[in-house]
Amino acid sequence: MAYTLPDPLTGASLPFDTVIDVRSPAEYAEDHVPGAISLPAFSDEERAKVGTIYVQQSPFLARKVGAAILARNVATHLEGPLADKDGGWKPLVYCWRGGQRSGGFSTILAQIGWRVDKVEGGYQSYRRAVVRALYESELPYRVILLDGNTGTAKTDLLHRVAARGGQVLDLEGLANHRGSLLGNLGPQPSQKGFETALVSALSRLDPSRPVLVEAESSKVGEVLVPPALWKNMLAAPRITLSATMEDRARYLARCYADLAADVPRLNALLEPLVRLRGRERIRHWQGLAEAGDMQTLAAELCLHHYDPSYAKSRRTDTPETALEIALDDDGLDRAADRIMAQLGG
Repeated sequence: MAYTLPDPLTGASLPFDTVIDVRSPAEYAEDHVPGAISLPAFSDEERAKVGTIYVQQSPFLARKVGAAILARNVATHLEGPLADKDGGWKPLVYCWRGGQRSGGFSTILAQIGWRVDKVEGGYQSYRRAVVRALYESELPYRVILLDGNTGTAKTDLLHRVAARGGQVLDLEGLANHRGSLLGNLGPQPSQKGFETALVSALSRLDPSRPVLVEAESSKVGEVLVPPALWKNMLAAPRITLSATMEDRARYLARCYADLAADVPRLNALLEPLVRLRGRERIRHWQGLAEAGDMQTLAAELCLHHYDPSYAKSRRTDTPETALEIALDDDGLDRAADRIMAQLGG
C-alpha cells in the first residue's frame, strides 16, 4: 500500500511505529523525514554501481544486480536492527521517489507478515511539501524580533524567554551557528536539512501566540532563511536591546571562551576580514588573540566590524520598535520578564 505524508506544518504524528529511510547514507545525511531511521537498501558505493550499470550497460542488468544487493542488505537489517520487532510492528518505508528501493524493501517486510506501507512519491513528496510551506506560501505566525548589536545577549535572552513559557524560534540553534564572524559551532546542516528542522520547529508553534525570533541577516552561517519566514521577519516589530561596550565585550569574551583556547582556529576565522578591515588591523587583532586578551579583541570587533555592519544593514530598514531594553539597567532575568510581558505571557 502507498501512504501520503501529511503536510509537514500540521505537526501531525504518523500512524506508524517506525519510519524507515532506505536511501543511501549520503542521501539520509543531507536530509530526511523527521524521526526516520536509516536502513539503506544500497550503500553510497552500491548505489553508484547500480546507476553506472543502468546507464552504461542495461536497465535490466541494473535491476538484477540491484535486487541481489537489496536482498543482502535487507537480510542484514532483519538480523540486526529489526531482529526484535514482533508481529504487530507497523513500519512506513520511503526512498527517493517511492520506486524500486522502497518497493523491494517493503515487499520483503510484507511477506514476513508486517503491516507495511511505503510513501507515495518518496522523499521527493515530503521535500515538495517543505518547499511549498517555506517558499510558496505565507506562514501564519506573528513574529517579534529580538534585536540588538553583537554582545547584547540575544540568544541567552531567547532561551530565558523559552524557559518562562514564551514561544520562541531559535534559528541559530537550528543552523548550529551563532550568526556572526566567530559563530561557527561545528558542521552546519545542509540547506535542506535546515529547512526540515525549521518546518518541524514551526509545526510545534501556536499561530495564535506571538513568536520571538532573534534578528538575523538572511543567512545564518552558510544556510539561508527561507523566503516565507524572511518576509515575516522583515515586517516584524522589534524588541531592541542595548548595553555598554564594556558589558558587551565582557559577555562576548565569555561566549567565545572556546575560541580563546584555540588561537590558531580563532586567527584563521579572523583572516578573511583582511579584505574588509585591512591587513594591519587584522594582524593587531590576531596579536590580541595570541596574548589571550579576548575582552579587548571583542570590544574592537564590535567597534570596528560588528557595529558598522549592523548599521549598514539597518539604514534601509525602519521597523517598528515595540520595546527598548538597556541591559546595563536591567539584568538578564529582569529583561526576560519584560519581554514576556510584551509577548503577553
